[in-house]
Amino acid sequence: MRIVALPPYVKTAEPMPMLRPAEVIQVGEEGIVIDRRPGGYWSVRFTRGAYLIDSQYIESVVDG
Repeated sequence: MRIVALPPYVKTAEPMPMLRPAEVIQVGEEGIVIDRRPGGYWSVRFTRGAYLIDSQYIESVVDG
């Protein structure tokens, strides 16, 4: 998945989630999907950690 816009904040994808400033990820950064969560959220691993990202902020990237 690739970030197309930054949310106001991001939530870590951990058993005890924490809110982080959106600056921990960047527009255009690519990550690997860990799993899909209810409510249109995806758990995505980026270089600086795993975060729950709303579908409106990401797009699919296909390696080919």
